[in-house]
Amino acid sequence: MKKLLLGTLLASLLLGGVACASGYTYTATKEFKESLEKAKPMIIVDIQVPVEFAKHHFKNALETDAFPAKSDAERAKLDKVLPVIAASQDEVVIVCPRGGGGAKNTWDYLKSKGVAEKRMRILEGGMQGWPHQELTVSGTPVQK
Repeated sequence: MKKLLLGTLLASLLLGGVACASGYTYTATKEFKESLEKAKPMIIVDIQVPVEFAKHHFKNALETDAFPAKSDAERAKLDKVLPVIAASQDEVVIVCPRGGGGAKNTWDYLKSKGVAEKRMRILEGGMQGWPHQELTVSGTPVQK
């Protein structure tokens, strides 16, 4: 019994260490929902593919179509948001289909371009994990 308890405790500590060592900061859906409802100033960088962005995205999200942000061409699509990020001190929330690899690739790229890690968050679960569809919009935004 002691060995089982010790093994479980050790496994928990190791898994917790991996989550902390990942280097990425996530925002939970509840926290992000509250920020949207309070109209908290933030920059939402959306990397979904065009058809998914048109289906559902957050109001004022910056469409990049950069998913999965692996290739140089995909990452270059993120360059258009850099001036917006540089002109502000607001938090940057990265939205991707599932809040996984594409979001991490985007984080890494933005970090390489000088965006401070302390400003960045990844939406936990991405758009597929977002339970509050009433807070999303559809359609393609008007380009200025």
